Amino acid sequence: MAKLKILKIGDETLRKVSRPVDNITPRVLTLLDDMVETMRAANGAGLAAPQVGVLRRIVVVETEEDGLFQLINPKIIAYSGEQESEEGCLSVPGRFGITRRPMHVTVRALNRKGETVDITASGFLAKAFCHELDHLDGKLYVDCAIKMDNDM
Repeated sequence: MAKLKILKIGDETLRKVSRPVDNITPRVLTLLDDMVETMRAANGAGLAAPQVGVLRRIVVVETEEDGLFQLINPKIIAYSGEQESEEGCLSVPGRFGITRRPMHVTVRALNRKGETVDITASGFLAKAFCHELDHLDGKLYVDCAIKMDNDM
């Protein structure tokens, strides 16, 4: 496994739309492992492939309560409710903002074995999924923040 470089806001790669993964190859599995190592080393709760310079629809999310999720081609298939809370990003170091996200989401994705999984999440995990999936479409949390730390 290898720790990867996390791109920072201002890098054009973060604003591009990622392509779907057609086949789960050993390279994809290595990327997942490297992303987990990178996320953990940076004390993050999630990481999307574009943040490490790879324009593929791959994310990893981990919380103490819910464990580790390694998702390929994820999409939100249902959402409800609303939460307003503080958000930060490994690609926007030292900054925080307040966002509005769904309180509950259901995400459909492939796991590392290529199996389709549906994951229903609430609260922080739902916010983390929304945040990471936004990266796959070239969006950063600062784009949807209703208030940034310099405004608070």
